[in-house]
Amino acid sequence: MNAAQRPPQRRGLGRGLGSLIPTAPAEDAPTAAGATDDLATVAGAYFAEVPVGQITPNRVQPRQVFDEEAMAELVHSIREIGVLQPVVVRRHGPEDYELVMGERRWRATQEAGLETVPAIVRETDDIDMLRDALLENLHRSELNPLEEAAAYQQMLEDFGCTHEELASRIGRSRPQISNTLRLLRLTPAVQRRVAAGVLSAGHARALLAVEDPDLQDRLAQRVVAEGISVRGLEEIVAVRDTDAPTQRVARRKPVAPGLVDLSERLSDRFETRVKVDLGRSKGKITVEFASLDDLQRIVDIMDPRNRTDRPI
Repeated sequence: MNAAQRPPQRRGLGRGLGSLIPTAPAEDAPTAAGATDDLATVAGAYFAEVPVGQITPNRVQPRQVFDEEAMAELVHSIREIGVLQPVVVRRHGPEDYELVMGERRWRATQEAGLETVPAIVRETDDIDMLRDALLENLHRSELNPLEEAAAYQQMLEDFGCTHEELASRIGRSRPQISNTLRLLRLTPAVQRRVAAGVLSAGHARALLAVEDPDLQDRLAQRVVAEGISVRGLEEIVAVRDTDAPTQRVARRKPVAPGLVDLSERLSDRFETRVKVDLGRSKGKITVEFASLDDLQRIVDIMDPRNRTDRPI
C-alpha cells in the first residue's frame, strides 16, 4: 500500500486544521479524502507531515524578533502535546518547501527536537480560497474541544479572520468562540486529557479559574479518578485558596439563599462565567472575559449608553 492509498492516520491529539483537508496532493485527493466525504473540497492544498529540515523561512517575513519567554512556552507545549496548529508551506522544489505562515511554530518545533512538523501544503496563491474552504469544513467537521480551539486560533492568526466572521460562518456565538479559545491556556497535561475525551469542555472551563499549573493538573487527575461532575469541580475550585503556596482549603464562605441561581442568571445574561461571592461584610461579583472585544460586549450589555457604535 503506497502513501496515497494509506488511510490518513489520526494522531492522539488530532491536528486542528489538518483534520479538515485531504492528506495527499491534488491528483490523489479523492482517494485520501474518502473518509471525509462530508467535508468540502479544499482545492489547491493538502495536509502532510513535512521534515523540518526541508523547510526554509519566508524571505519576506516581516517579523524578525521573537519573544524568548513566549517561544520557551511554545517549545514546552510542543514537547508535551505536539503541534496543534499546522504551519502553511508551499513547494520550492522536489523535496523543498518555503514557509508561508507559522514561523514561530516551525522554529519551536526545531528547538523541541521534532523531525517533522504538520503542514498545510499550498498549491495556489489564492489564500482567500483556502481560508473560505477551511471555514466551510470547520462548520461541518466534528473536532474535539482542543482541536476546535486550535483551529479557531489558527484561523484568527494565519488567515486574518475575525471573531465575528468565525461566529457567523460556523453558526456559533462570539462568546462561544472566545470561551473555546481560552482552552489553549490550560496546562499541557490538562489539554491532553481534554483531547483524549476524559475531560469535558465544561471541566476544562472550570479549571481555567485555577492559575496554579500544578493544582490544575492535580484537580484534573481527581476529576478522572473520582468521576467528579462539572458542578462538583466548580465547587471544589470555589472553596480553594489558590493564592496560598500549600493550596490549603479555605474556610467555606457563607452562601445566601438563591446565590447560585443568581450567578447562573448573570452568566446566561452576559454569556460568560459570573461568580457571586458573599463575605462577612460585603460581596463581590466577578465577570470573566476572554478579550478586549469580549469585555466591550459585556460592558455594552451592562450599560447600553456605553456602546462604542452609538452616534457621537
